[in-house]
Amino acid sequence: MLPLEGVKVVEIGQNLAGPYASEILGMLGAEVVKIERPEGDDARGWGPPFHAGIATSFHAVNRNKRSIALDLKDKAACDWLRGFIGTRDIFIQNMRPGSLEAFGLGAEALRAANPKLIYCSLHAFGAKGPLALKPGYEPIVQAFTGMFSVNGSAEAPPARVGMQVLDLGTGVWAALGCLAALQRRHLTGEGGVVDTSLFETGLGWMAQHFCGYFVSGRQPPRHRSGNPKLIVFQAFDTLDGEIVVAAANDRLFAKMTSVLGHPEWGADPRFKTNADRIAHREILLPLLEGEMRKRSSADWAEALEAAGIPCSPIHDLAGVEAHPQTAALDIIQEMPGYGLRGIGLPVSFDGARPATRQGAPALGEANAEFGAPVPKKG
Repeated sequence: MLPLEGVKVVEIGQNLAGPYASEILGMLGAEVVKIERPEGDDARGWGPPFHAGIATSFHAVNRNKRSIALDLKDKAACDWLRGFIGTRDIFIQNMRPGSLEAFGLGAEALRAANPKLIYCSLHAFGAKGPLALKPGYEPIVQAFTGMFSVNGSAEAPPARVGMQVLDLGTGVWAALGCLAALQRRHLTGEGGVVDTSLFETGLGWMAQHFCGYFVSGRQPPRHRSGNPKLIVFQAFDTLDGEIVVAAANDRLFAKMTSVLGHPEWGADPRFKTNADRIAHREILLPLLEGEMRKRSSADWAEALEAAGIPCSPIHDLAGVEAHPQTAALDIIQEMPGYGLRGIGLPVSFDGARPATRQGAPALGEANAEFGAPVPKKG
């Protein structure tokens, strides 16, 4: 039995953050119904690549759902939807701020009709404040939160993180908030309002940088792959590629210097502690880099791992897929009905990972099943 079997969720979501939140709940066993405009979620067209006429980015965050297409400008459709939400446990939305209130679908109205409802909103900048109504997408909010300023190498311009870390992270926080509110409802009988945003997620991911900044008043430096607070904790060029080494404490650093054939570096008072290594970064790193270029990535990986030093070659996606660790975790799953593979939920229960029970829904395929009015054509 999956943990959320019997929980009923309705989503009016678009793009990534809201849909990912409800997909998480669906993967955990909840019944999720996705409400879409007659033309569908914009993300259906976010390609190439496409599979079965649907963008793969849509497939990735809309598994284990049913789809109902509704025209909210139709009063009958709005009336039906308000009644339908009243039968659900959780409502998730990440529409443009204020847009659902115009249709009587705001938190106050829906919770007045159903006090047990958990109403979850995903915003760009937050539920309150001067930017509460400001729209925002992933790169906009990455720039706003300072994430750009700490990403990339010191010699290059600031860069965005190369995945939708705020969209997907906000989806995770939304799902976690809904689960916490569901537990509170078990104790009190009352639902509630859950709010999260890309901005808050970004600030959460930046917590370590901000904590240091609040003490030092200094902007953290950017490193191509390293960490401003740790040495050794970065990628090195090798004879044939790159390898990431995490000799992240004094003991591991001493072991690494022995593997490199220079145990005297481990005993050097300039490099004895992490604080020493940070202070003498400009001396130490060229020494390490010079040695690392002398052998292949595979040779270094074998030698470092034999000494118990964490390291990894820099994989491309094919390398990750082919690795036996990926296969052992059984995290790559088939999407039923599509002949398409995707990544499963990154959590297991009693040793088993929840399966993808259904691929992304066809637009409006569940209107008849749930008795929803069919949008008029044209």
